[in-house]
Amino acid sequence: MNQWFKTGTPFIWITAGMSALAMVMVYGVLALTAARGLGHFWPAVVHEIQWNDNGTQTTLIGEKVEQEEVSVIRLRDTGVKLETMEPTVSRSLYKIGNRDTLGFDFKWVPDPLVSKDTLPKGIVTIERHEYGNFYGYLLAVKEGGQTIAEGDKAWTEAESRAERAQGLFRQILSIEKYDVGRINYHIEELRLEENRLRLAQRLTPEAQERINKERAGYQVTFDEIRASLDTLKKDIARDSLVIRESTGKVVEIPLKNVAELYLPNDMSFFGKVGFYFHKFYLFIFDDPREANTEGGIFPAIFGTVMMVILMAIIVTPLGIVAAIYMREYAKNGPLLRVIRISVNNLAGVPSIVYGVFGLGFFVYFVGHNVDKWFYAEAFPAPTFGSPGIFWASLTLALLTLPVVIVATEEGLSRVPRSIREGSLALGATKAETLVRTVLPLASPAMMTGLILAIARAAGEVAPLMLVGVVKLAPSLPLDTFPPFLHLERKFMHLGFHIYDVGFQSPNVEAARPMVYATTLLLVLVIMLLNLAAIQIRNRLREKYKGLEGN
Repeated sequence: MNQWFKTGTPFIWITAGMSALAMVMVYGVLALTAARGLGHFWPAVVHEIQWNDNGTQTTLIGEKVEQEEVSVIRLRDTGVKLETMEPTVSRSLYKIGNRDTLGFDFKWVPDPLVSKDTLPKGIVTIERHEYGNFYGYLLAVKEGGQTIAEGDKAWTEAESRAERAQGLFRQILSIEKYDVGRINYHIEELRLEENRLRLAQRLTPEAQERINKERAGYQVTFDEIRASLDTLKKDIARDSLVIRESTGKVVEIPLKNVAELYLPNDMSFFGKVGFYFHKFYLFIFDDPREANTEGGIFPAIFGTVMMVILMAIIVTPLGIVAAIYMREYAKNGPLLRVIRISVNNLAGVPSIVYGVFGLGFFVYFVGHNVDKWFYAEAFPAPTFGSPGIFWASLTLALLTLPVVIVATEEGLSRVPRSIREGSLALGATKAETLVRTVLPLASPAMMTGLILAIARAAGEVAPLMLVGVVKLAPSLPLDTFPPFLHLERKFMHLGFHIYDVGFQSPNVEAARPMVYATTLLLVLVIMLLNLAAIQIRNRLREKYKGLEGN
């Protein structure tokens, strides 16, 4: 046995076993996240149950989202009357929606109290732009307050009119976001130009007249857009649905508030598959709504990817130049040792410290002075003197700088000395040798450092909360208005979106599926960014493979 241990075989098996366990745990977490997240888009069936609510026979309509075992004593302490000798019973959580009429949209029901549980046809699930889902039976469709369809014909009419209302809603949203936004942009530019000329004492009567004339023209255009918006809003408010909810109360829901309308218990398998991909598409490309617990997360995806790209553009040259100096030019001595110790220590600094530094130095000091020097016409309103995507990218570039420096320096040290000497012997200068010979051979190591930097930066949240990320950004940092890339704007981020929905949401139960779905998407985004960098690194390795080991 002692001989066997001396061979090191047990430690090899232990290492292999722990590696396998780590892989199982990682893939297990991913599988759990995928199951919980991807299942969010499947149209869940709606139950209609009858249960004894402390002596009162109550009807409830909703989706069964969770089931658990709970102590009978605990239930009795909450006032639930249970006649059972068992120590525990199962209870189910139903998403009953109808928050505006019932006051809550989730309800725990002990299973022993349920006398009837069915999946009746004809139950309508209505996803609204506000107040969450609504469940009930469709009774009639109204136009201008007059009933135009009821009974069996109501659903066909509701479908067509809901599609029309959704088209009008998208049209209104587009006008408000792009057409009105364009007018506001030009009016704001005129205001800044007027202030700029006034500060420079060049605001002549002719310039003032020109600005006033252009402003009046934009105001006329704005009034025309507002008139068309009023017409569309009046048109979209024309139709409504008459729904009977679980309590028997009849409610009228305007179609302008309806985002989705479907019959989950009546849908075929292929109908559900089509609905699933439709919802997944909206999740990727739509804007969030309902305190970020509904709708899509496209602004968060866009902000995350753009921030990582900006961070990579900033940190790559800084890290490479620092590593080149430390490896190729700096002489061994106390200064170089201090620099190396500082770089190693920076890698262990908590990320929130970088956020505090970014807020204090980049935002309050650098950004404030940039505003005074270059954006005086907008001062004291901040331009770069407030958190934004540029300061967030710069802060994360500092956070990941040690990783790039260490990886690049390691790559430079692995370039054989004979290659350097051969280049110098052929008459190349040290700089030419470095640029044309050494750096290409060290480029795979540089890409390795960039991959590690991307993986860390994409998942950071704490520093971003101080230097630019927000719950909901009204505009993307990249749009069609000059200068097109607005580095001063705040942005949304997938990591912060997960934190906000999971811990700051007013309705945690409703937000839980969105948390899983967003988490899975963040992992996929990081994997795609890393795979792109890995592909570039592999091509560079293949290109210089013949020279690396010589």
